[in-house]
Amino acid sequence: MGRKPALWTKDFILVSVSNFLLFISFYMLMVIMAVYSVEHFHASESEAGFAASIFVLGAVLVRPIAGKIINAVGKKKLLVIGLAFFLGMTLLYFPIQNLSLLFLIRFIHGFAFGISTTATGTIAAEIIPNSRRGEGMGYFSTSMNLAMAIGPFLGLMINQYFQGTTIFAVTSIFAVIALVTALLLRVPELAGRNAVTEKGFRITDYFEKTTVPIGILMALMGLVYSSILTYLSTYAIEINLVDAASFFFVMYAVFLLLSRPITGRMFDVKGENAVIYPSILLFGIGLWILSQSTLGITLLIAGAVIGVGFGTLQSSAQTIAINQAPRHRVGLVTATYFVFFDFGVGVGPLILGYILPITGFRGLYVTMAIIVFSSVFIYYFVHGKKGRRDR
Repeated sequence: MGRKPALWTKDFILVSVSNFLLFISFYMLMVIMAVYSVEHFHASESEAGFAASIFVLGAVLVRPIAGKIINAVGKKKLLVIGLAFFLGMTLLYFPIQNLSLLFLIRFIHGFAFGISTTATGTIAAEIIPNSRRGEGMGYFSTSMNLAMAIGPFLGLMINQYFQGTTIFAVTSIFAVIALVTALLLRVPELAGRNAVTEKGFRITDYFEKTTVPIGILMALMGLVYSSILTYLSTYAIEINLVDAASFFFVMYAVFLLLSRPITGRMFDVKGENAVIYPSILLFGIGLWILSQSTLGITLLIAGAVIGVGFGTLQSSAQTIAINQAPRHRVGLVTATYFVFFDFGVGVGPLILGYILPITGFRGLYVTMAIIVFSSVFIYYFVHGKKGRRDR
């Protein structure tokens, strides 16, 4: 039996670090932006929510363009441009004097984030050996999952104990480090058909059609996951479990990390269906446990189960998308996948805001669990039956 090709190369570590720093900055700013806009600019509740979410809108709009031009510009070059842009926008938070300017900076900052994360995802997919893609994309996605756990915690702590602009200083330092790691990267540039040189508008120049079916599933899962991102803290206040809720995402990250070596290898050896079906079921079970929580330990168990379920589902779905497309279209795959996922996370709070008054928090999470359990059938039709045939 031959030796497995190396996964933890210098370039894989560098692109994972860069991705982690991008996402941790995103989550740090996301959790404080509404409060910051109220405190500094006397924003209304709707304006404060808009200040937080307009960033995601910017990222969603730019991803298809970034996916189209990545091969023409070059993956490393696009990443460096995106990160320099990201750093510039982070520094512009300091002099802002009014709310309209904040909205503009947030929107353009989202653009820079969308460009940079499309590039990091594409580079990671290129440098991971084909035979270890499930395992490699799993570890790469962990950089995003860890940021999702540490970012909100760090953002709230800085906002609580330091002055308003301290958080911008910290995210600026993270952006500088991310830019330095990108400059040290060595990225193989693949020769392939280049859509940029072709005339006329075609939707396939901006979206990868093979990614759309799994993208639809992940848009729905993103909507469900937004119920946790948006309402967990309010739900915790209602059920008197605020202290436990602050460690929810820590449990999420720890158990996702512990499961990653097993699930990643299982994907490569047993195939995607062996990982996706249990992941969907664990995500649904975690949401049901969350809906029934009356003790701190129950809430933490829910965090652990959702971490393994949703965290594994997210990285595995991205790997499926990459495996289905031609190699030279990996940039478009990454862009298309995140357009769907970000859209789900972005519209989720808007839709759930109408459901919540009818169901209450416990009813909301029961409803989310039912949606996730039902998505087993959606996965079967969009990819599961094909995955079984391919095996």
